[in-house]
Amino acid sequence: MLRARVALNPAAVVAPVNRRTFGSFVEHMGRCVYTGIYEPGHPSADEDGFRADVLALARELGVTMVRYPGGNFVSGYRWEDGIGPAEKRPRRRDLAWRSIETNQVGIDEFAKWAEKAGVEIMYAVNLGTRGVQEALDVHEYLNHPEGTELSERRRANGAEKPYGIKIWCLGNELDGPWQTGHKTAEEYGLLAAATARALKSAEPDLELVACGSSSSSMPTFGSWESTVLEHAYEAVDYVSCHAYYEEYDGDLGSFLACATDMDHFVSSIVATADAVGARLKSKKKINISFDEWNVWYLSRFQNAPPPSEWEVAPRVIEDRYNVADAVVVGNLLISLLRHSDRVTAACQAQLVNVIAPIMTEPGGPAWRQTVFHPFARTAALAKGDVLETRVDCPTYQTARYGEAALIDAVATHDPVTGGVTLFVVNRDQENPVELTVDLSAFGADLSVAESVTLTDDDVRATNTKDDPERVTLRPTTQIPTGAITTGDGSVTIALPRVSWTALRLTPA
Repeated sequence: MLRARVALNPAAVVAPVNRRTFGSFVEHMGRCVYTGIYEPGHPSADEDGFRADVLALARELGVTMVRYPGGNFVSGYRWEDGIGPAEKRPRRRDLAWRSIETNQVGIDEFAKWAEKAGVEIMYAVNLGTRGVQEALDVHEYLNHPEGTELSERRRANGAEKPYGIKIWCLGNELDGPWQTGHKTAEEYGLLAAATARALKSAEPDLELVACGSSSSSMPTFGSWESTVLEHAYEAVDYVSCHAYYEEYDGDLGSFLACATDMDHFVSSIVATADAVGARLKSKKKINISFDEWNVWYLSRFQNAPPPSEWEVAPRVIEDRYNVADAVVVGNLLISLLRHSDRVTAACQAQLVNVIAPIMTEPGGPAWRQTVFHPFARTAALAKGDVLETRVDCPTYQTARYGEAALIDAVATHDPVTGGVTLFVVNRDQENPVELTVDLSAFGADLSVAESVTLTDDDVRATNTKDDPERVTLRPTTQIPTGAITTGDGSVTIALPRVSWTALRLTPA
């Protein structure tokens, strides 16, 4: 059996675990909103038309923050269309996804959903077709207490108290030619800076996210961030990153290693932001909001026949995830946690139906996709501090990313309880790997409280409406190639091939 080793030390702290790492994303796109979170007439629908089965799964998933209302959608969105009496709201074209938006769900309805789900709202403003004034208007509606035209309109619409939304995205992917209102870095940087200064004059402690590159493959990657931050550095708090990954042409080895690309993406943006800060002689640090990330088979979407246009809530980008996809999602979460010193907000895109961990059928059931499980368990178990986690292990060659480690891992330590959790993937397609975890630096005996693994003999296995539990977490020791042994200050665990594992240790 191949062997690997990691030594953990409670003093080697990267940063505290940030709960905003476990964010999600609800865009007015496809069936994410309509027949996703919202379906009046569904057997589980509550008094506000929200699906109770989806709410329960969102809570189980452990989502802490949701980015809303887009996405590409926001670059043509008129927020005021979604307030006031529902029967008077206009139907509009959504140019981003060539569909019809009914506006039956707007910010007031979504805020109700967010309260029920127990999540923070990350609100995105339209800087594609709109600008500073519209951003100030929606802020006045959402956050101003009372006594102004728009705050009083909110109160008249049923929300007496302001929503108090603290984190705001200044547009979406405006580096992309596909984006309604696409801009150059110079144009966007000036607009983002002006909008940020105006918003902070209204509410100084807002946290503002400037658009970074929509992917690291964009021709303007790096130069976009540099130009934007030259204008907006002192006015914003975050720059965004977006990244999606898929398996190309059956190259599973590269796909399983794509977290190495996320690591490089983060390091590159940190270096760029810090270089701008140095040029500006600023003591401020810009953090990263990785507010779109996931596995997305984008090539399938791009190569598919175009859908019928101008439908309400069409079935768009409803990828069905398999075991390998779930292992990669678990690994991307490992990468995000590893960079917790600078990645202090993140959103898996999206929450329901559209490249999502939760699937629904109109009038029918809701179920967990394979990717649901590593997200939910990581959100539940990652507590305290993220520790430096460097694994000594064999490597392999990939076509896309070069040399990659067979084992990738990150650990968290809760100084209050003394508990330690290790999140680990085995990228080997053929063999289990025996990992020894050296815990001697903790100065106390730690015993295994939980060890669960996501794996399967068929790495293409999926969950479906008719077989929703085909792929799930299982105790590691119940897997034929999984085993755990404890020794003097160490734990050894056999990691099955193509697997994601969470190992939770508590003081004896």
